[in-house]
Amino acid sequence: MPSLAIYAAAALAEIAGCFAFWAWLKLDKPIWWLAPGLVSLALFAWLLTLIDSPAAGRAYAAYGGVYIVASLLWLWAVEGFRPDRWDIAGGIICLAGAAIIIAAPR
Repeated sequence: MPSLAIYAAAALAEIAGCFAFWAWLKLDKPIWWLAPGLVSLALFAWLLTLIDSPAAGRAYAAYGGVYIVASLLWLWAVEGFRPDRWDIAGGIICLAGAAIIIAAPR
């Protein structure tokens, strides 16, 4: 599985897992929302172990840019708030940083 696909799947799993906790604490959803949230967070952690990198920190750093863009997509698709131009500019900058980390010749 290519790194970008792993990062995208990990981002979706992490955001969904964290949103389950957000929904329980801030949106008054029932406590059972935590069960799929915990499963989703465990899936997120496992997915990041699939990244072909000798250093966990580098894999996590590159993931950060993908996570930020995925969070903005979640903001729009799930929460119904359209990202503004500053969100988009920041996301592009973060993706550029992630691309440098991922693609740098080592």
